[in-house]
Amino acid sequence: ADCRYTCHQECRSLIQLDCRRPGQWQSQLSPESTLLPPCSQNVTQTVEEEKPEPPTVQEIKQKIEKYNAKVTNCLLMKLNDDGTYTGFIKVHLKLRRPVTVPAGIRPQSIYDALKEVNLAEMTDKRTSFYLPLDAIKQLHISSTTTVSEVIQGLLKKFMVVDNPQKFALFKEMRKDGQVLFQKLPLTEYPLYLRLLAGPDTDVLSFVLKENETGEVEWDAFSIPELQNFLMILDKEEKDKIQQVHRKYERFKQRLQQTLKEARGKPG
Repeated sequence: ADCRYTCHQECRSLIQLDCRRPGQWQSQLSPESTLLPPCSQNVTQTVEEEKPEPPTVQEIKQKIEKYNAKVTNCLLMKLNDDGTYTGFIKVHLKLRRPVTVPAGIRPQSIYDALKEVNLAEMTDKRTSFYLPLDAIKQLHISSTTTVSEVIQGLLKKFMVVDNPQKFALFKEMRKDGQVLFQKLPLTEYPLYLRLLAGPDTDVLSFVLKENETGEVEWDAFSIPELQNFLMILDKEEKDKIQQVHRKYERFKQRLQQTLKEARGKPG
């Protein structure tokens, strides 16, 4: 009230003021009394963002009709009687590290898929290999299918026995000529995002990548996996050393060539 100091309301407890007033008033002042009250117009109030209301069945129906009108293939969305809906999403696999799969297992047949036979549980032998970079997998899911379930479904289709926590689903967006990635929370619903964005994958697409955020939970890895990581790190280190050697070798050759040309010139 005296010096007209202004701050955020949530910062009030962190502010210490030393207002210079005549002696009889100085002892009566405190940082709390020199700050503007919460109702003041100069104080920035923290406003909580209200979560949008979930769409009604009628709104969902309209969005699905609008979505299906833009579909150029047969991958339409279908509204169910209970208000849920089903559709297709495509997931790009951009995994740069090897995954762990059962060793010596035959490919899954239609019979296995219908009977929900888990071939990964039929053997304890494991091996690691690289999935094709940027492979695409199409999934038929429901509006109630979460990101966590999508990740688990993808791993099951490729018979990957790694811990699902090692992977994360991202949404890829293109804006102003830039490619932007955003990690999706495990409780998000990918089909709803697809519905809002429309069928154009240039506007929105889904990508499965390694989960790089947070601390690595080493307890989730088996001994063979940890040993495999050491081999990979050793290979990456050697490759990096070779790249540095080649870089400076080319630089050295250019310097030698420049010196050789300079010696042949007068002066």
